[in-house]
Amino acid sequence: MFNKRGLWAFLMTILILFISDPLPAAATPELVGEAAALIDSRNGQFLFEKNSAQRMYPASTTKILTAIIALERGRLDDLVCIPGDACNIEGSATGLQEGERISLEDLLYALMLNSGNDTAVAIAHHIGGSVEEFVRMMNTMAETIGANNSHFTNPNGLPDPDHYSTAHDMALIAHYAMQNPEFRKIVATPAITIQREVPEAQTYLDNHNKLLWNYNGAIGIKTGYTNDARQCLVSAAARQGRELIAVVLKSEGNYIWSDTITLLDYGFNEFKNVSLIEAGKYVADTRVRSGVSDTVPAQTGFSLTYNLPVDNRQEVRQKIFLDNSIVAPVKAGAKIGELAFYAGDSELGRVDLVAQNGIERKVTSRWWLYLIPALGLMILVLIVRYHNLCRRKRWMRYKRQKKQLF
Repeated sequence: MFNKRGLWAFLMTILILFISDPLPAAATPELVGEAAALIDSRNGQFLFEKNSAQRMYPASTTKILTAIIALERGRLDDLVCIPGDACNIEGSATGLQEGERISLEDLLYALMLNSGNDTAVAIAHHIGGSVEEFVRMMNTMAETIGANNSHFTNPNGLPDPDHYSTAHDMALIAHYAMQNPEFRKIVATPAITIQREVPEAQTYLDNHNKLLWNYNGAIGIKTGYTNDARQCLVSAAARQGRELIAVVLKSEGNYIWSDTITLLDYGFNEFKNVSLIEAGKYVADTRVRSGVSDTVPAQTGFSLTYNLPVDNRQEVRQKIFLDNSIVAPVKAGAKIGELAFYAGDSELGRVDLVAQNGIERKVTSRWWLYLIPALGLMILVLIVRYHNLCRRKRWMRYKRQKKQLF
């Protein structure tokens, strides 16, 4: 059975699979980055992809996965004792010292704002007991989310030939992480002062994501850089009730910012978000056999939105798929069909149709249909008993006759 986290991940993955194919838009972004993806953070629809299935080094964008695992498995007020393995890690660091105690919350801010590689190792030890076990959790989580073309070997994104992801997978991971309110709060924080036990230790942390200051509606989430990965950025922005996540991998220098802005502008300017259906909307009746009612009303199980190109002129059509072989009893909320949406030849998505109310099984008025087999069984029992009684009488008579002879 799924736990709450696994169930949520599963449901989100199913929803994304329903609506992952974008309709062609008028313009195509020109990007320096080798791979990119743009996803709607509300419904998981991909609006743009460039080499999105190509395996790339994700650098510190790896820490998105590290952070969401820590948030789901740890407590923010946990006091983390820094292990020796977390000290003197190469690359960006928070300057952790062995034996120092820091709250998990402060470590998460150091991880996502300051991009501390040492912080990632400390969190891995605290949550998983070891880096190796935490990495196993990372790969399990990635698979659960649907990031099936990724493999992680460490919690911070330092170079390793077997540590890779794709723009598509990083979009899925970011999409999942951004459903967590505490994660959203952390990555949207421009700067913070954390508590340290060590005198003169670094306590003031600036967010490395410059878009928080330079892009209207920016709300996070994570930068990344290594010599092999080059410039990487996963960024989210919200405008007028819409929220998009852009992923750019292996860009160069300041082009990482212009690439991301180009991608986000493309999503906001070239698409309009359309509500296809609301949850709980009546659609049709479908037949029920052997029920107290001959039909059951079908309603939508969840709402569905879709991003269409702003110049789209195609009519959105609906097609109902109902199960016509339903036999009572039927539980309220049970899936009894699907409602599909189309524009031109493209299927935009589907929602489940569920029973609006329960239908009990009908007690038949033809009581005699049940009486006949019952009477037949009773007659059979009587015949068997009569036969046994006759046999017993014959046996008793035989014994009396035999006794008289002797």
